[in-house]
Amino acid sequence: MIPMTIKVCVCGACGRMGRLVSASVIGHPGMRIVAAVDRPDSPELGRDMGDLTGMKMTGVQVSGSDELEKTLRSAKPDVIVDFTVAEAAVRNMLRAVSLGINIVVGTTAIPEHSLERLREAVKKKGTSAVISPNMATGVNVVFELAGQLAKLLPDYDIEIVEAHHSGKLDSPSGTAMRLGEILADITGRKLRFGRHGKSERGDEIGIHAVRAGDIAGEHTVLFAGPGERIELTHRAGSREPFVKGVVKAIQFVAGKHDGKAYGMGEVLGL
Repeated sequence: MIPMTIKVCVCGACGRMGRLVSASVIGHPGMRIVAAVDRPDSPELGRDMGDLTGMKMTGVQVSGSDELEKTLRSAKPDVIVDFTVAEAAVRNMLRAVSLGINIVVGTTAIPEHSLERLREAVKKKGTSAVISPNMATGVNVVFELAGQLAKLLPDYDIEIVEAHHSGKLDSPSGTAMRLGEILADITGRKLRFGRHGKSERGDEIGIHAVRAGDIAGEHTVLFAGPGERIELTHRAGSREPFVKGVVKAIQFVAGKHDGKAYGMGEVLGL
């Protein structure tokens, strides 16, 4: 049963996405931020999240992740959202699941074996999760369309090119990796990351990363055959589509306790 007001904790609250997600939660009539967590050495520790996001004062101060369990036991959130880094995200979410809290994970570059640990923990505890490298509606439609094109064009070469701002740490992006995984599963091809030197193209899917300026996020899947090509592109003009997706994920998972880990395709009804 979905709570009338969904209580939310944000991990990585002081980062780019963390602040935007926190602001959306604060401004949402059906949600309330009850805890905000960041790294133990963050200069923002102790600041009110309303002050940090330019919203109304909330009475919720940023706490360190070294006190996560204490914070969660006190705040009792319905859902915890994580936008940190891979290692911290796994640690944070395993702790949250152990306390019976549902999770939304938008952190990228988490290894598959760690994701499997999360899924198993959710199943064992009987909580619920949404785990996705990209929560924008358009990107998840691209996931679906890319898979369909791969089936329709089995003999075409496939390349993936992604571009993000110069401050993005992981490369390739989690979205590009998910596209690669989808296409590799369908075609049976191997993934190849970038190219250098002289070598013939093999039975592969190339993935290439660009890091420049303030690009919010661009992903192109190129299908090329004799005399023609199809380009499937998603461009994000801002982080707003990602934040809206997170809000949908929070609403979707709140009140569920079925031991399942969902993707955004299920959240969006794709």
